[in-house]
Amino acid sequence: MTTTTPFPTATILGYPRIGRGRELKRAVEAHWAGRLDADGLRTAEAELRHATHERLIELGLGRDDASIPETFALYDQVLDAISLIGAVPQRFAGREGLDLHFALARGDATVAPLEMTKWFDTNYHYLVPEIGPDTPIRLTDRTVVDRFAQALGWGVTTRPVLVGPVTLLALAKAADGAPAGWSPLERLDEVVAAYRAALALLAEAGAPWAQLDEPALVSDNLPTPRGLLIEAAGRAYRRLAAPDAGPRPALLVTTPYGDGAAALPALAAAGVEAIHLDLVRAGVPEAPGPRALAGTTLVGGVVDGRNIWAADLAEAADRLEALRRVAESSGASGTAVATSTSLQHVPHDTALEHWDDPVLDTALHDWLAFADQKVGEVTTLARGLRAGRSAIASEIARSQKVLAERAEAPGVCVPAVRARVASLTEADRARVGYPVREAAQARRLGLPNLPTTTIGSFPQTADIRRARAAHARGELDDAAYESRIKAEVARVIALQEEIGLDVLVHGEPERNDMVQYFAEQFAGFAVTREGWVQSYGSRCTRPSILWGDVWRPEPITVPWTAYAQSLTSRPVKGMLTGPVTIIAWSFPREDIPLSEVGDQIALALRDEVADLEDAGTPVIQVDEPALRELLPLEASRHADYLAWAVGAFRAATAGVRPETQIHTHLCYSEFGQILDAIAGLDADVTSIEAARSRMEVLPELAAHGFARGIGPGVWDIHSPRVPSVEELAGLIGAAARTVPVHQLWVNPDCGLKTRAYPETEATLRNLVQAARTVRERIGAAAARRPAFTQSHDADQALTGVRPAGSIDL
Repeated sequence: MTTTTPFPTATILGYPRIGRGRELKRAVEAHWAGRLDADGLRTAEAELRHATHERLIELGLGRDDASIPETFALYDQVLDAISLIGAVPQRFAGREGLDLHFALARGDATVAPLEMTKWFDTNYHYLVPEIGPDTPIRLTDRTVVDRFAQALGWGVTTRPVLVGPVTLLALAKAADGAPAGWSPLERLDEVVAAYRAALALLAEAGAPWAQLDEPALVSDNLPTPRGLLIEAAGRAYRRLAAPDAGPRPALLVTTPYGDGAAALPALAAAGVEAIHLDLVRAGVPEAPGPRALAGTTLVGGVVDGRNIWAADLAEAADRLEALRRVAESSGASGTAVATSTSLQHVPHDTALEHWDDPVLDTALHDWLAFADQKVGEVTTLARGLRAGRSAIASEIARSQKVLAERAEAPGVCVPAVRARVASLTEADRARVGYPVREAAQARRLGLPNLPTTTIGSFPQTADIRRARAAHARGELDDAAYESRIKAEVARVIALQEEIGLDVLVHGEPERNDMVQYFAEQFAGFAVTREGWVQSYGSRCTRPSILWGDVWRPEPITVPWTAYAQSLTSRPVKGMLTGPVTIIAWSFPREDIPLSEVGDQIALALRDEVADLEDAGTPVIQVDEPALRELLPLEASRHADYLAWAVGAFRAATAGVRPETQIHTHLCYSEFGQILDAIAGLDADVTSIEAARSRMEVLPELAAHGFARGIGPGVWDIHSPRVPSVEELAGLIGAAARTVPVHQLWVNPDCGLKTRAYPETEATLRNLVQAARTVRERIGAAAARRPAFTQSHDADQALTGVRPAGSIDL
């Protein structure tokens, strides 16, 4: 039995929850710091949610028609679903309320948190459920009901949103102690029972609709095959939508991030009242047959929830018209307009932005649509769907005009850049064989076994952030700013020497973000001032806007790296961000193939790599943490993506001499699916996230036969806890039992920018001591080889292909 409220014609799947001024971040971090108690945090949450509802009503969504989704979470939507069903690992026993909630997310002094990885092919991180045969599963949390009731008290009828039961279990890992081969999906019946109980409470509270997000139904990148997940969804939703299920809201099931057509028949047959399809990532499906969609509303996700370009309203209207024809021929009860995904992946509002270049400022305000503008696009298209295309003719005409002007704008196409990409050959992407490089690097670097290093960034102090901001505002001149940064670099180098690290970094105090820093230096990018997007928990990032052809006007990192190397006799790494990650963590253009964008960025980086090498930099790290993230959800597209992604990395790095050691870094992804691609990068050393998963990836690497240097992270830097020497030595020892010692490096999971200095210094000291302990335990030679030298004269005969020339612009 369900309510009879019709589905709204216009809606969105979700909205940014961090607040226009990052109010959520500030409140949560104040709570963690002890400056805001639990009641104060809940009050801050309520104020932010109330303001969001009123803003969405102002933008055109309805106050009382369930068009406003309630997608708020204090940390993560998957964590909220874990709490809903009480699937809490035993190690968290004794904790409750917000203490339990944030211990699951961040750990505490005595317990490690849940693992964290990327949400489908986005840069958002979710917490991985741990579910075993005996994990308690039952409705234990009323937060979703309380939020609905609170909004109703404000006079707003929202649409509660939950991660769907199939997706929740598809993303879960088997808890420790589960039998080999056991899958969390075996607990589907109990999870569905908990969801039925939650839906009954929502119905009792007056909710006319509830939204269940099922992106797992569009993915080939999960351990369970997509076909089996769709079958599971059919079973789950037959129970959730069954006539005897008792009172419940009507159900909207969403299939964002990919092609949901294969799941459409199973969901419709199950009796759900509305089904969402992502029509940005996929085309309009064929009609499933007469009466196949009887009683179902088809919701067309035609406004892109992932990127920030203004919609082509004519194309979106065409897709909606095609979807309506499918709906009518299949007996559906209606058609509605929505975003393709939640808008949590885009910033709040272009009105908050101003670009210093007046021409670019005008252009970008025309070209872009952040969350608020996308709500406007949805309501415009819904008006056209209701009243006919002629009702929005002026909006469509303006959209076409903007698209034409953007295509002709200066900088969108730079002939010299296009020509250089076209001239790339396979030789430009190849290095001399690894055995030759390994020998040359050993002679030059003189490192011990189990060499220690960090991933790149060190904590950024308040003084450094203030200095960088003052310099950007023109309040601190270049000389004073350079002096401040040099002092910080010198301090970081001295600290690393004192701690005993083997390969040092300059700490990156001059960098605001690992992508934005390069975007500010490359042509073809614009950066935002208030374009914040949630990455995980309270952490936010400002993705840059990749709007034109990319090239490097001048060296970027060379002066800081060379200065750091001048301060020490130990090798210092040059630190760059790779082409795939720059694309993934920006808002990329969509008017040319990403493979071409990747090669443009690769050639800009190739120039930087060449200048670093010429300055004597012995180790150059080109980070690609997003390599797995961008893997398409459809298996049929994997090979093409991996070919261009690997090719772009090699174009950036293959021009160096054999004795220059190339590192890369990957983090928070499921690596097993792309081991061939990781090997194909041909980096000399690869560091990977492995601490939260307790070295889970290493057996796969060993079975693959990975033969180059590998640095499995032993310190989870996304948690504030300080692991002991014994804990770190245990992880290093576990790695050494799987991977040959001569390949192993010892390092954290990721950069240290978000950590504080006390925990950083304490853990790095423990890390260095743990590496020494394991060397002694396994009999590894702790004595250094011949000391590091910046000279490479002895290896000149091995010189490989030099980088292609830079662009003369």
